[in-house]
Amino acid sequence: MKRIGFGGGCHWCTEAVFQSLHGVENVEQGFIRATPPDDDWSEAVIVHFDPMQISLHILVDVHLHTHSATNAHGLRAKYRSAVYVFDDANAAGAKAALQQTQQDFDTPLITRVLPQVDFRPSDPRYHNYYRSNPERPFCQRHIDPKLALLRKQFGKNFNEPQKRN
Repeated sequence: MKRIGFGGGCHWCTEAVFQSLHGVENVEQGFIRATPPDDDWSEAVIVHFDPMQISLHILVDVHLHTHSATNAHGLRAKYRSAVYVFDDANAAGAKAALQQTQQDFDTPLITRVLPQVDFRPSDPRYHNYYRSNPERPFCQRHIDPKLALLRKQFGKNFNEPQKRN
């Protein structure tokens, strides 16, 4: 099992996106920080995945297509667009994936590869937010469109989310 971190948007959305992929075994939702100047806490997830079932490149590709990876909007302190790595091999793979996926975008990606320094989980009542609350307006407005994009663009990697009651 390997792990990689992703930040860029609401961790409820990011959690739901990665929970819906074949080969992802666990998604930890919370707040992450890197080295200065990126050491302030930012919403993110840590994805535990089986590289024999899903590649780091596919994970990075999914991430870039499911958040505003080209927009340096005013909420970037809270929603830093990043791939958080745990070792040099992940860093090299993430950078290569960013370079290759750039061709899918008309404007430059702002997503950076950063070292994961610290992580703290979000409040447990928000874990598995989409699976527990799929009918909530937030889920229908923000998460459902991302899952529809995954079905269309990453169909062979998509695993319909299991909703909990």
